[in-house]
Amino acid sequence: MSDTTAEQTRFEGTQSYIATEDLKVAVNAAVLLRRPLLVKGEPGTGKTVLAHEISKALDAPLIEWNVKSTTKAQQGLYEYDAVARLRDGQLGDERVHDISNYIKKGKLWEAFTSEQLPVLLIDEIDKADIEFPNDLLQELDRMSFDVYETHTRIEAKERPIVVITSNNEKELPDAFLRRCFFHYIKFPDRDTMREIIDVHYPGIQKTLVTKAMEIFYELRDVPGLKKKPSTSELLDWLKLLLNEDMPLEVLQDSNPNSAIPPLHGALLKNEQDVMMFERLAFMARRQT
Repeated sequence: MSDTTAEQTRFEGTQSYIATEDLKVAVNAAVLLRRPLLVKGEPGTGKTVLAHEISKALDAPLIEWNVKSTTKAQQGLYEYDAVARLRDGQLGDERVHDISNYIKKGKLWEAFTSEQLPVLLIDEIDKADIEFPNDLLQELDRMSFDVYETHTRIEAKERPIVVITSNNEKELPDAFLRRCFFHYIKFPDRDTMREIIDVHYPGIQKTLVTKAMEIFYELRDVPGLKKKPSTSELLDWLKLLLNEDMPLEVLQDSNPNSAIPPLHGALLKNEQDVMMFERLAFMARRQT
């Protein structure tokens, strides 16, 4: 896919991914400008999945770089394994005479030299050291870097489509933010959530969805909740309710302010939240 093709192809979501209008605008603007798309939002709002869906929609290969706390920007370019070369030298291996045998390509290198224009996902950039985004700036701007060990320069054939996700664990540097097109994925409203559920469970009983969503959104609004349940957790909960053939009356009798929802382990993911709901249920029973 060429630059021109990418600019002519608009992202409109996919059959398995419901994209709001403002998200479509953000994706298409980033593709047109060919600036990194920085996506923030609550965990479970589909930030990582978005890159997969852009890849599908634009028929572009996906290259994933999952960032960890120990990840360094240099690893995105390449890594030189000097230890392996030393070991091979001691063993008399012929490979030792070609230093390129010990150069491991990073994800940026893969993206720059891809035969087809790729989507590069840099996932959870805020997990890394604060210097990590700054260290990427020059390469993302110039779309080239030098491999000093082999005295070669790697240059991008085309500027890849870059999607960067963040869970807001750390503030990102201003210089980095200036080079990105930013979008915050808001938590889905009820209408959007219905569309998402319909995609995953076509033909699901509407009364069940209505009651489950009512409990779900009331639960998210409970003050003091340590971890609010996400979209993926609602989908898991619905799957369990369907699998267990849960009578609708059980849900209709449930109220997050007075009792724990059935199969609540799909929604509440730590003991503090479970204990809080148990206390709320106990207090509600005493008041009746």
